[in-house]
Amino acid sequence: MEWRASTDLVEYEEAVAEMERRAARIARGEAPECVWLLEHPPIYTAGTSARDADLLDRRFPVHRTGRGGQFTYHGPGQRIAYVMLDLARRRRDARAYVCGLESWLIATLADFGVAGERREARVGVWVPRPDKPPGVAGEPAEDKIAAIGVRLRQWVSFHGVALNVAPDLSHFSGIAPCGVRERHLGVTSLADIGHPARMTDVDAALLRHFDAIFGDVA
Repeated sequence: MEWRASTDLVEYEEAVAEMERRAARIARGEAPECVWLLEHPPIYTAGTSARDADLLDRRFPVHRTGRGGQFTYHGPGQRIAYVMLDLARRRRDARAYVCGLESWLIATLADFGVAGERREARVGVWVPRPDKPPGVAGEPAEDKIAAIGVRLRQWVSFHGVALNVAPDLSHFSGIAPCGVRERHLGVTSLADIGHPARMTDVDAALLRHFDAIFGDVA
């Protein structure tokens, strides 16, 4: 297993091309599995389920990508973890893999005093926001703090997770993130909810909890 962290911003197209190459090499048994930690310049990405109506303001470049999911935003202050695992050697179950990514994020957030939660009908990790107005039918407010979008090819995963550490949250206003438009559902970050963290500390927490969720394959 290789852990890789990029200190400079990585262009999205460059990252996708690198993941494509690495996933193919993993499938052929020519390279070890990899978790790649990085940040992107501001960009909106559209997954395979994205709807054009959810692009509200084309204020940043838009990239149509092969991962699952809808529109999301990537930018500085957001920890991207691209996870390239050989699920054929672990567990050939896409749903269980996504659940594992959610568990990994929830365990990481707990290190910073944040109780992340999963939702049955909404992929990603959410935090309750009792300080915000409820929905039209009285639904409690909650914000997404981490998004998930994955792709599998020959049972090798790529793309991964995006954890909001301290991005500019106003940048999400150009899209309906993950197709969510309900007024009681928003986007937040560790900094926004009063739990600021250094990116290096987030990286250390991600590394610390990885094996407990996914195990280590030699």
